[in-house]
Amino acid sequence: MLNRRRKVRIETPRMSLRPPVHSDHAAWANLRRDSQDFLTKWEPRWARDHLTKKSFTNRVYWAQRALTGDTAVPLFLIRRSDEVLLGAITLDNIRRGPAQAGTLGYWVGAPFARQGYMREAIEALVHYAFTELDLSRVEAACLPENTASRGVLEKSGFKYEGVAQSYLQIDGRWRNHVLYANLRTDRRGRTEVGLSL
Repeated sequence: MLNRRRKVRIETPRMSLRPPVHSDHAAWANLRRDSQDFLTKWEPRWARDHLTKKSFTNRVYWAQRALTGDTAVPLFLIRRSDEVLLGAITLDNIRRGPAQAGTLGYWVGAPFARQGYMREAIEALVHYAFTELDLSRVEAACLPENTASRGVLEKSGFKYEGVAQSYLQIDGRWRNHVLYANLRTDRRGRTEVGLSL
């Protein structure tokens, strides 16, 4: 475990990936609000205070504690050309010891979907996980019908591993998820899966 605050900033061709700061609240709240219909069908139900400054402040403090404690790497996607917030990506649930693994979660605002930003972010954070954090495995899960998320994971080197029953509550209902993983030394071949489960 680290006993100092880890400074994390990952540069990609178009973006800077960095932890959230208090001054991000307005941009974050506006993007989440404007993208609500696009996001909520894929996410756990939002709390009533989800977009408030107090809730966001708690999110920033959690990010700082997670980085210090080596339990997660929460990052915002900032487009370098204009400093616009595009979305977020988090490597969470970092397990050390024999596992050396973490779980990937991400979202992108509706105006920035299907422009390659998330693939760029996923590939950069997975590289960071393998080279800087010495992880061996990065996992991800999404709803079976979320073809965009499945596609970006597969294009980013993740392989399908199966189905987890009642994995998460999404929009208030327990939902099955398809599971993917990217291994540091992956010798598995390409996996072909159907989209209906």
